[in-house]
Amino acid sequence: MTERFATTPFGGRSLSHALFTTQERVRQARKQLSAGNNGEKSAAADKWRLLRSLTEARGVLGLSDRTIAVLEALLSFHPASEIDGSKPLIVFPSNAELSLRSRGMAPATLRRHLAALVDAGMILRRDSPNGKRYACRDTRGAIETAFGFDLSPLALRAAEIEAHAARARAQARTLQRLRMEVTIHLRDISKTVQAGLQEGRGGAWESFADQLEELSGRLARNASVEELTTRRNALSLLRSTVENAYLDSLTLSELSANESENERHIQKSDSDSPFDRGLRKSACENPNGSGDVTTMPTQEIAACNPSSPATPRQGAARTENGALPISHLPSLQNLLSACPQFPLYARDGIGDWRDVMQTAELVRAMLGISPDAWQRARRAMGDLNAGVTVAILLERSTDIRSPGAYLRALTDQALKGRYQPERQLEGLNGARSANSGTGKPKRDTETITSGKETEKGHAPWRTATNGLTGAAGLPSHDLTIGMR
Repeated sequence: MTERFATTPFGGRSLSHALFTTQERVRQARKQLSAGNNGEKSAAADKWRLLRSLTEARGVLGLSDRTIAVLEALLSFHPASEIDGSKPLIVFPSNAELSLRSRGMAPATLRRHLAALVDAGMILRRDSPNGKRYACRDTRGAIETAFGFDLSPLALRAAEIEAHAARARAQARTLQRLRMEVTIHLRDISKTVQAGLQEGRGGAWESFADQLEELSGRLARNASVEELTTRRNALSLLRSTVENAYLDSLTLSELSANESENERHIQKSDSDSPFDRGLRKSACENPNGSGDVTTMPTQEIAACNPSSPATPRQGAARTENGALPISHLPSLQNLLSACPQFPLYARDGIGDWRDVMQTAELVRAMLGISPDAWQRARRAMGDLNAGVTVAILLERSTDIRSPGAYLRALTDQALKGRYQPERQLEGLNGARSANSGTGKPKRDTETITSGKETEKGHAPWRTATNGLTGAAGLPSHDLTIGMR
């Protein structure tokens, strides 16, 4: 028998270049397999796994679902679960049986899909002299020659089909993700614009609605990755604009996630904390003792001097650049007691206001506060008050949806002269005292006196610090400045 045998179709069908090309490809592949030049690749493949991969890659290979159904029927006539392309794999079903296994497909339709499989290089025709499909057996009953459809081209293309299937799966995941993102962007933008219109907030909501309508056109079922990516990017940009407009329209009270916390935040108190009064009294009476007045904030120094023209409770004027004056700066002890989380982010602890600013730079980046919002707050409040504000935002981070937007709102309040950080610190201390169940910060039993030790042997300023430690949970050495 010659190497090329029964390569042309029976009857009026002509020899196509696809048929001849497939035959030559099969011949070359078998030649490489016999010579061992195919590396570790095998000509054997699981026929049902290969059929599944072919189904996933059918778009790339130009096969319809009904064509694959006919191929499935042909594979069912091969008894083994694996097909080996190193030798001919000829099945020879009758048209009637093949039609039954193809879900009752009409003969004309069946012939059309068989021709599609041949043109795609998945099978080969091995037509008999009279065009019928059958096998010639030897005296022992083994098949000697068969005429029908050769499945070996499918097995030899297993690696190619698997690669196409992997790319098809990756593309399907990409398309699914893009469609999901487009749908979520459309929903979020629509509801945000609707909320802005219903609540009567300032902003170009009508313009946003028009832009959304332009981007809400129906996507084709077979839309490409490029089309979906373009739509997704446009919606993402519009969403960012809409959300920023909505955030800018929120008031300070609306930015707080906890209304009870917000009520404590806006409360006004005209009394200093007993702890600060005790510290200032001790420092004023003994400036050259264990407490070094030169390390105290200007607010505390001004409090020691009755003739000082400006204190936080006296409504001092703003500085020339619009920032809060230094008299509005809370004490460092008050900051650390109200914000116990803040020192945890310091590199070497909080010892002075320089440490506060260095830690505030780190914390504001961690909270997602933009450099622009941070610089604007520093100009409006002053560097130190801005650092105190960041410590407050860290302490209330679980109750604030957007620290950046909250800081912008506080900056606006500061520019109007309606914001003082020490009142927020008082609110935090009050909240902590209320949570302790007593309504007041816990204090030691010793009486705070000036310049004398108590009966338990503690200095008065250490007694005050111990009292604060009971409320805030911080080590006493972290709460004293210039008093070691």
